[in-house]
Amino acid sequence: MEEDLEGFRKYVAENKGSRKFRQTVELAINFRGIDFTKQDNRLNMSILLPHGRGKANKLTVFATDKDLIAKAERSKISVINGEELDAISKDKVRLNSLLNYDLLAQPSLMPNIAKFLGQFLGPRGKMPKPLLGNVNMEEIANQMSRSVELKNKGKFLPTVHCVIGAEDMDADKIYENVKEIVGSVSKKVGNNRIRSVYVKFTMSKPLRIM
Repeated sequence: MEEDLEGFRKYVAENKGSRKFRQTVELAINFRGIDFTKQDNRLNMSILLPHGRGKANKLTVFATDKDLIAKAERSKISVINGEELDAISKDKVRLNSLLNYDLLAQPSLMPNIAKFLGQFLGPRGKMPKPLLGNVNMEEIANQMSRSVELKNKGKFLPTVHCVIGAEDMDADKIYENVKEIVGSVSKKVGNNRIRSVYVKFTMSKPLRIM
């Protein structure tokens, strides 16, 4: 990457604490020479960050199974009754509230979730992940708080964005998160297909690092 670690540390030091709220740190990757109109070329990656995103995710699970509900409640994960999908689909306030969470689901509910909520959640990249097998809810919560999803927002948009940390994280840890994402994307598309990489705080000017 073009920007060395010392330069990145300086950028973080100059921008952290400059606002009255806790800023997130965001990454943008721009591509060249990739035809994203072809389904096979579109990015759909989940990357586990070595140092997480700087905050715990808010999780909720669609469920009707009593054992799964009990596991979720023990792990302090909120539960949405899987029998309320039709009602939720007709309630704009409840629909929009789903966007504040990372969503999980009992696998048997996925067809009905797609039927009632897919049109709303799908285009926003918020379809829930099915909980397969004998799930450990605490482990799943930990993994989801450390992972980012990289997906193309449209067929023709040659860029992806994601959150890679928060301003009160150590600069070296944020930098290692950046390297993990760029390295994973490079393996998938090839380094020569990456046009540029930028990092920015919520309200800062971007820094080009590649």
